[in-house]
Amino acid sequence: HVQLVESGGGSVQTGGSLRLSCVFSGYTNGIRFMAWFRQPTGKEREGVAGIIAGGPSTFYANSVKGRFTITVDNASNTLYLQMNNLQPEDTATYYCAATSATSWNLNPSNYNYWGLGTQVTVS
Repeated sequence: HVQLVESGGGSVQTGGSLRLSCVFSGYTNGIRFMAWFRQPTGKEREGVAGIIAGGPSTFYANSVKGRFTITVDNASNTLYLQMNNLQPEDTATYYCAATSATSWNLNPSNYNYWGLGTQVTVS
């Protein structure tokens, strides 16, 4: 089993920045891909950014390309999401996720390990 714990959320003004962290632990040897998802209140969960577990290949949702950067530090078992130029539409609960599946995408159903989420509010 894999445990994921997010931190770093908060409130920020439009145009500001935040860095989210996700510490992962447990049986991580089988993890192939990790990702960040977000879910605005009353809306479906959507993929934001993904990364191969050992790095560095990444991919991003079109809505965040050029503004968000996903990285992983395997020495400290930490996944990061650097978010710059934040906009009100980025307001959501952000979730860290991991999967042992062989297909690489941002479909939430493809991920079998999830954190509890951290709230990001942009105003």
